[in-house]
Amino acid sequence: MANGSRQAAWEFFGTELKRRREEAGFTQVELGARVFVSGGYIGQFEQAIRKPQLDVAQRIDETLQTDGFFERTWRKLIDDKRYADYFAEVVELERTATRICEFAPTLVPGLLQTAAYARAVTLAANPFVTEEYIEEKVTARLERARVLGDATRPVYWVVLHENALRIPVGGAAAMAGQLDHLAGMVRGRKVVVQVPPCAAGAHASMGGMLTLMEFEDAPPTAYTETSFSGTLMDDPAVVKRAQHAYDLLRAVALSPEASLALIESAAEDFRRCASTT
Repeated sequence: MANGSRQAAWEFFGTELKRRREEAGFTQVELGARVFVSGGYIGQFEQAIRKPQLDVAQRIDETLQTDGFFERTWRKLIDDKRYADYFAEVVELERTATRICEFAPTLVPGLLQTAAYARAVTLAANPFVTEEYIEEKVTARLERARVLGDATRPVYWVVLHENALRIPVGGAAAMAGQLDHLAGMVRGRKVVVQVPPCAAGAHASMGGMLTLMEFEDAPPTAYTETSFSGTLMDDPAVVKRAQHAYDLLRAVALSPEASLALIESAAEDFRRCASTT
């Protein structure tokens, strides 16, 4: 579904939500209280500014007695085949987040990847697919990064383990280009990056990657992912624990200035390696 068509479909979702809410005699505040979000958040759904999470759509159906209409519509709209089923909702949330904090233990995060890096990552996990498949995945990943170029872009903070700077994804030349891009994003003030060095040893998220997202008028979320599945969580107690883990990760990381120096040094190492091969 093209971006324009998708936006029009979300506008239909919002129009139907407003119509059915008013038919049921609820104000935005009253409906919000019943589905555990604010009235302002309901208003943003109705204006297609924000998209609800699945559990909110389900609670709307239950409260308005709409026989699963909003859940079915949500599932159809969120079904972007360019992304794994468990990740499509995260992509929607990235577009409306006011703050994104990521921890990446072995891989440069998707929002910061170059085309060559994204291609190498995709091909490594899918060695028997067509060229069209690879290009579709790479294009989708680069499109996601546009959120960092918007005037309303989120505050973006990345804790990137040194391992991710040392693994030559795509070869030395591709890796040098990736790290140059990363350094450019830092110098352009699009992202703050801190690097926990390998010498720091054990850290607070040994189980893998972690993403925290905050929103203007909605509860924060936490997202964790393995190679084949992902979990999006908004339980306040769980999100608080994830935020505490992220604080501990930043505590063992190098300063932003020292991290940038390490990134640029690693890029230069890869550049030298590429020039000798």
